[in-house]
Amino acid sequence: MNMYFRYFSLILIIFATSLLHAQTDKAKLANEYFQQGEFEKARALFEDLEKSRSAIPLIHSNYFRLLLEEQDYKSAEKYLDRVIKSFAGNLNYQVDLAFLYHTNGQQDQLDKYLSNLKKENQDNQYQLSTVAQNLVSHQMYEPAIDFYKTARKINGRNSAFALDMAALYRLKNDKRSMTEEYINYAEGNPANIAYVKNLFQNILTEPEDQEFLEETLIQKIQKNPNDDLYSDLLIWLELQRKNYYAAFIQARALDRRTQKPGDQSMRIARIAYDNEAWDDAIDIYTYVIDTYGNDYNYPQARRFLIKSKENKVKTKYPIDTLAIRSLAQEYAELYEQIGPNYTTLEALRNQALLHAFYLDELDTATRILNFVIENRRAPRVLVSECKLDLGDIYILTGEPWESTLLYSQVEKDNKESPLGYEAKLRNARLNYFTGNFSLAKSHLDILKLATTREISNDAIALSLLISDNTAFDSTDVVMQQFANVELLIFQNKTEQARAQLQKILNENPGHSITDEVYWLEAKLALQAGSYDQAIDFLDKIVESYGYDILSDDAFYKKATIIQDYLQDESRAMTQLQEFLKNYPGSMYAAEARQRIRAMRGDLIN
Repeated sequence: MNMYFRYFSLILIIFATSLLHAQTDKAKLANEYFQQGEFEKARALFEDLEKSRSAIPLIHSNYFRLLLEEQDYKSAEKYLDRVIKSFAGNLNYQVDLAFLYHTNGQQDQLDKYLSNLKKENQDNQYQLSTVAQNLVSHQMYEPAIDFYKTARKINGRNSAFALDMAALYRLKNDKRSMTEEYINYAEGNPANIAYVKNLFQNILTEPEDQEFLEETLIQKIQKNPNDDLYSDLLIWLELQRKNYYAAFIQARALDRRTQKPGDQSMRIARIAYDNEAWDDAIDIYTYVIDTYGNDYNYPQARRFLIKSKENKVKTKYPIDTLAIRSLAQEYAELYEQIGPNYTTLEALRNQALLHAFYLDELDTATRILNFVIENRRAPRVLVSECKLDLGDIYILTGEPWESTLLYSQVEKDNKESPLGYEAKLRNARLNYFTGNFSLAKSHLDILKLATTREISNDAIALSLLISDNTAFDSTDVVMQQFANVELLIFQNKTEQARAQLQKILNENPGHSITDEVYWLEAKLALQAGSYDQAIDFLDKIVESYGYDILSDDAFYKKATIIQDYLQDESRAMTQLQEFLKNYPGSMYAAEARQRIRAMRGDLIN
């Protein structure tokens, strides 16, 4: 008897399995008919299959869609009623019924149904959020938000479901509500504030959106003055908008609350400095000096204040030598006041460079650099940097053998490091100045492969200059004349350099180096404050040498002169847009886009 029962059970299992396979194959065929648009064949199979409870999960999605496609809402409602009764508690099927009412325009029925659905799950935030997710899949955003809000109340945290709701508001293009939800998320997850900043950066591209975020954060700060989260976000926002002083106002308040001697203010000042916002950097460093004169940030603030003023002076042509002399004195006073440490010795190096390259006081510069090099408190890196500077000064005094000795020392002491590569680059440049083009090029070819991006770019540029202008000139005469001009410019002998450039143009019409001559002419005109003349030379490069490597450089440089010196943003915008159209693959393309976004007021990286 027992054996007979086992045999009978096996037969039943085999039979049930066969039925299941047959049902699966039939469901697969019905779904294929639906996908191919053969609705009549599909519906016949679906109607047969829906009688079996086990077939519902296999056919539901496509069968429901088919009934909606055919606008057979009555049959769809009857089908869903049966399914919901058969699968009690399945929220997916229940939300499908809500979608049916929505599709059929039965608003009153929809409202009543959703209200009941909410009551049935009013104590279960998971169930409510699941309903919301299913509503989102049907693009029913408003009721989905309502369910998320109800789930949030049960949860008790204002940050609950914030990302889900923010995503919905974004789909609805309700950026204000979206912004508030992202802030809610940040409040509950302060460790993920970088994620929120990244979202804001990508989404809040319009000025009015940024202004709303600013207003919201200010209100939050006023209500919660001791919560640093909102200050952090507001500082970030102002930095993205390049409103460095506004960022500093918040950083200053943060320093006061945390009782730090200007740490946040120094951070903002350095960002302003790195972005060449000299006036803001000067104001912020001055504040730190005046407020925290006896604390650890003071020496660094003093040095960067002087450096900011120096950089500001250097951006205005012609250079104000009286201002340069005053800055050199400030560097000296900083050292005298504090004594030798890394910051003050670095200040002495800055002072020496002013004496050498702007005041033509080479003996003073040499004396200061040697003092730093011999100082026991000077770090090894600073000593190497001073040796490179001293090597440059020997070029000014016409002692190239001393220069190459110092460059080689630094290269040997800093092998396989950026400073060592810089030393090799300067040796290559020295060989270029002295007409030893083959040796220069051999150094440059090494640097192109084994160095930092900045040095690599410089090496590539100089190597190409030599290659392009010596390949068809066996005597290298014109190349040597051009190298002599670059040496004159390095020595600040600009009038002699201009005369030699004009001589090259007159004596060598049509030479391959002509575009390079125009480039140097533009550079010298800019330094002299002759902005229109600089643009004229750049135009010659673009018009006559549009195929050459300097073409995009000239086009972009013209745009920056128009924006930074002529301060004509409308014309600069047009120039930059045309630049991107003509040179989409240029190395300046990213910078051009950043300038355009800044002029438009977008958030930028």
